[in-house]
Amino acid sequence: MATVTIKHISKSFGNNAVLRDFNEVFEEGEFVTLLGPSGCGKTTMLRIIAGFEKPTSGELYIGDELVSGGKTFVPPEKRNIGMVFQSYAVWPHMNVFDNVAYPLTIKKRPKEEIRTNVERVLEIVHLSQYAKRFPNQLSGGQQQRIALARALVAEPGLLLLDEPLSNLDAKLRESMRFEIKEIQRKLGITVVYVTHDQTEAMAMSDRIFLINRGVVQQSGSPEIIYNQPANQFVADFLGKVDFFKGISENGKITIPSMGGQTLSYDGPRSGKVEVAIRPENLFFDDNGILSGTLEEQYYLGDVDDCRVRVGSTLVRVIASGYEYRKRKKGQQVHLGVRDFMVFEDDGSLQEMLEIQT
Repeated sequence: MATVTIKHISKSFGNNAVLRDFNEVFEEGEFVTLLGPSGCGKTTMLRIIAGFEKPTSGELYIGDELVSGGKTFVPPEKRNIGMVFQSYAVWPHMNVFDNVAYPLTIKKRPKEEIRTNVERVLEIVHLSQYAKRFPNQLSGGQQQRIALARALVAEPGLLLLDEPLSNLDAKLRESMRFEIKEIQRKLGITVVYVTHDQTEAMAMSDRIFLINRGVVQQSGSPEIIYNQPANQFVADFLGKVDFFKGISENGKITIPSMGGQTLSYDGPRSGKVEVAIRPENLFFDDNGILSGTLEEQYYLGDVDDCRVRVGSTLVRVIASGYEYRKRKKGQQVHLGVRDFMVFEDDGSLQEMLEIQT
């Protein structure tokens, strides 16, 4: 196992600043996810940790060893890391056993050591019975597990994963999330995982680092980032959310687009605000504080994904799929509100939307 200490790392390509003052410690045995939209800098940070890129400034330590910074640079092969890429990169002419054994073979380890280590890691990734098969005889998920086993066989102190599930179908992605997390727990290895998929980040991480335009917007557990986002970007990127302009005064927030309907609020913000409501925090309730008209229903089996017109605006409500037949389009409904978030109306929401488009 290894800690990763990142001290004020920045990275620029020409005049383009890709990372800005990244400063953090990833602890031993921690599953850390670097999350963010395409081009935000997350893969660049992973490549700096791996040794495929040098930082423009700052220092990087793996364990107690300085591996990047100043005049010091330790090449990737000497950093004791394993890495799994988006593409499986398995050798088609080698069977599963030889693919996994490759890192030990090129290091000329004793044959008995290679056999023992490969058999152990194949057991961990549930591929023991496929040791003599070739990659073209296996599914995509099994091929991804070959790549994972190959990264683990040399017992690295640190495992780096760069969007390893993006080529899999939805069902395989879901099962592989839990398999990777279970393997990480079993081995107690430190993992740094890069993805733009919020569900992967939520399901697998001990801590998430949400990055935008090279800057860490917020870090913390999935629960903290989801329920206590630091700004509108974080609230919008992680999960579903609708934003409404409001005016906070006298213990309530009035929302003009909802026909002046109000929410009770005893928080610190006053004046012009942005109210953020996640659709799972709205529910149909005859005594609810918001009233409107049900305009659309999308039955998805487990949920009823609805659109309710409140005043002049559409509000998204995700209700239980069991309730689908209780309501019809055009019906007058009332909504209860479990929770909502309040941000300053400082123009950052509009700026965020412009960036995304």
